[in-house]
Amino acid sequence: MRILGIDPGTAITGFGVIDYDGGKFKFVDAGAIRTHKEQPMNERLSTIYDEINELLTEFKPDVMSIELLFFARNVTTAMTVGQSRGIVILAATKAKVPVFEYTPMQVKQAVTGYGKAEKKQIQEMVKQLLKLDDIPKPDDAADGLAIAITHAGQS
Repeated sequence: MRILGIDPGTAITGFGVIDYDGGKFKFVDAGAIRTHKEQPMNERLSTIYDEINELLTEFKPDVMSIELLFFARNVTTAMTVGQSRGIVILAATKAKVPVFEYTPMQVKQAVTGYGKAEKKQIQEMVKQLLKLDDIPKPDDAADGLAIAITHAGQS
């Protein structure tokens, strides 16, 4: 099964693509979609939508997993991340790719075995599980991979 994991955001949307078969992970790709804060929000969301569509076309995932906005201290940040999530989910839905959502705590639990793990612990486990030489950069790409790994553990 090919899984596209997404860590949504308006400035940086991280993504990770893995294959999961017979309990084994295989790293495919990871990276980030970046937008500029000077751009109007509608242009930023359009960029995210277009780039997600490119990822869906290039990698042809069987499923997409995305971080569920569970809690945000800043209401403005929550609203913009929510907009980004909506655009990503729309792109997947139009491409007929099933979408699965996971809370940050579910991701931490699935990747490290501890629901309150620190970001560095998650990144290190992503590196180990995918047999990578280095922790993926930027952090958002590692987060996208962690979200993909989370779905693999649920299937």
